[in-house]
Amino acid sequence: MRLTSEQVRVIRAKVHAAFGASTRVYLFGSRLDDAARGGDVDLYVEVFHLVQNRAAAASRLTAELQLALGDQRIDVLVSDPNTPRQPIHEAARAKGIEL
Repeated sequence: MRLTSEQVRVIRAKVHAAFGASTRVYLFGSRLDDAARGGDVDLYVEVFHLVQNRAAAASRLTAELQLALGDQRIDVLVSDPNTPRQPIHEAARAKGIEL
């Protein structure tokens, strides 16, 4: 996993501040490959309560993470109980690492 322990701490703190302490966050995608270089930070955020506007919430979280972690590409995928399940959700959960 190509994130520092400080980056993991910041991500967890920002996710929990935005959605609550029971929220789970997973890193998936290219940052899981220690041999690779570059790549964006792909995060799958699993929320157990309804989120009014998932797209807006994901955008706000992305902006907060970019401010805290520096200017880098961060993609946030938010899933709540009303989210229609898609293959990306299953892949992110199955192959991702919970932070």
